[in-house]
Amino acid sequence: MLAIRLPAEVESRLEALARATGRTKTFYAREAILEHLDDLEDLYLAEQRLMDTRAGKTQPVELEEVVKRYGLEG
Repeated sequence: MLAIRLPAEVESRLEALARATGRTKTFYAREAILEHLDDLEDLYLAEQRLMDTRAGKTQPVELEEVVKRYGLEG
């Protein structure tokens, strides 16, 4: 179960979309979350890796090394 508070304008737009299409607001909220969750996770991971690299906790690996290490040469 999930409860979210939305700005009034967003809530109004969501209600209008649901009414116009005969679907529920929950349907569209779920679709939006599913559509963007992977991107949000990727962004968070990239930000964490950048902070770790800047803090000297990890070292970057050159793309050429990754390609070679995993046999990705074309």
